Formats: sequence, structure tokens, C-alpha cells
Amino acid sequence: MTSATADEFERHRPRLFGLAYRMLASAHEAEDTVQDAYLRFSGADRTEIAHPAAWLATTVTRLCLNRLSSARARREEYVGVWLPEPVLTSDGTLGPPPPPEERGSGPAESAERRDAVSFAVLVLLERLTPTERAVYVLREAFAYGHREIAGALGLSEANCRQLYRRAEQRLAAPEGRFEATPARREELVDSFLSAARDGDLAGLERLLSAEVTWWSDGGGRVRSALRPIEGRTKVLRFLAGAFTTFAVGMTFTAAEINGGPGLLVRDGDALTGTISFECHADGIAGVRVVVNPDKLEFVRRQLGPA
Repeated sequence: MTSATADEFERHRPRLFGLAYRMLASAHEAEDTVQDAYLRFSGADRTEIAHPAAWLATTVTRLCLNRLSSARARREEYVGVWLPEPVLTSDGTLGPPPPPEERGSGPAESAERRDAVSFAVLVLLERLTPTERAVYVLREAFAYGHREIAGALGLSEANCRQLYRRAEQRLAAPEGRFEATPARREELVDSFLSAARDGDLAGLERLLSAEVTWWSDGGGRVRSALRPIEGRTKVLRFLAGAFTTFAVGMTFTAAEINGGPGLLVRDGDALTGTISFECHADGIAGVRVVVNPDKLEFVRRQLGPA
């Protein structure tokens, strides 16, 4: 690969990572997929690639489809609750941190595209077939037309439209749930942070929706709840025990995780978990905690040296 060709690929890398991550919900698998695309791009006849951006997006999408079947089989054997790998998005990018001299130069994600990488959306995407997921991600997160999607997936345009409508129906939000405004969301998470630092269960009770659900992903590597904990009373009972055992000596700092409000949990200088919130008008409706150390490696790299 020539230097010019390598430079061209690097310009597309953040977008390709964003596509692969949304498809796979795994940062390390997204990186591997993009690297596979790099190798194919380097060995391809450039005279046959009229539009590199489209060629690369098609290649990454098809590589992701190949990976999704095996990924789903692994998730069926996963110990406890499975959650996506978290990523930090506060600098407006999804990919790994650039070199120091290039910090801040990555393309910013639009609000819509960052919403499409939220934990809630990524978990919902697990309901879709791999092809439905590809159609939905290309359409919603990257604004591809149905004709472009059809070309990328080798399907008819009519079939793509049908798959997209089916995906929309399967991902439809329950009626009667209203998302919190940005100001309300910030208020809820700030209050949760203060209450968590103080071990204030009464304060936490005021913040949680009556139908709140708590998910913990330890992957069998770290002790965690093996099933979702549903309802305010059960979540508070769980937190009462956690504050007297696991959370002792931990520090919590606010961060934007997967395009939404979250907390980083540290034991000394070591990152031990991330907490992501789903906030509705009536309070915190969902809390997703990742403590599986394998899933925290990407965030550690994003944070850089302590």
C-alpha cells in the first residue's frame, strides 16, 4: 500500500469503526474488523474502486455480518447479563484515541448518530437479525439511502425497505415512556453521583423510577448480579449491600459513555467499572454497569495514562 493510499484509509477509519461498533457492540471486534478491511483495501486493485468510502463501508458491513453469527453463539453461553462494551464519546469520536499531535482532529458525531450508539439502542439491536441490523444501522446512523444499502448488501431495494420497516417495528419504544430533557438528565446523574459517594440510599430512592432495572455485566470474571434486578425496592436492597461491600473505597467521576450520561468507577488509579444511565421524565429508569475487565480495556486506552 502506498503512503497516499494508507492516508486515504486513515481518513475513513473513524467512520468505519463507528459502523463496525454499532453492528457488533464490541470495540475490540470493531477494531479487528476495520483492520481486516484495511488489509483488503491494501491488496485491492485501486482502478476497480471508484468510490473508496462506499467500497470500505460495504466491506466492513459484510465483514460484520460474517462475525455476527459467531458472536451471537458466544453470547448465548455468556455468564450472567451481557452488555455492549462501553466507549467514551465526550470528545465527539468513537474510535481509539489519536496520537497526541492529532488530538481533537477527529470527526464529531452528530447528536443522532451518538444516540444510535447508546446502550439502550445497542441492546435493542440484539433483537434484530444480522441483515436487519445492517439495514437499520446504515439507514439510521449513517443516513444511507435504500438503494445504497441494497448495493452494499446485495439485496433488492424493495427488500431493504421491508427489512427497515420490520426493524423499526421491533425496536419501537414502549408507549407512555418519556425521555428526560438534557437538563433533567444531568440533574438526575449529578444527584446519583452525590448520593453514591455518600452512600445515601434515601437520596437514591428519590431518583429511581418505580420500574427501574439494574443490569450488571461481570462476564463471570467479576462477581455481579447474574440477572437483571427489576423494581425500585429490589434495586435499593441490592445497592444497600453493594455500598457496604463492593463500593467501599471506590471513587466515581462523571463521563459521557456511549453518547449519554455515565460514571467511571475507580479503585485507586485502576478503572474497575462504568455505569450508564437511561433517564426518563419520572427518574432513572435503567442502570447498566460493566465490570468485566475484558470489556473495560478500550475505555482504559481512551483515558490514556493516569
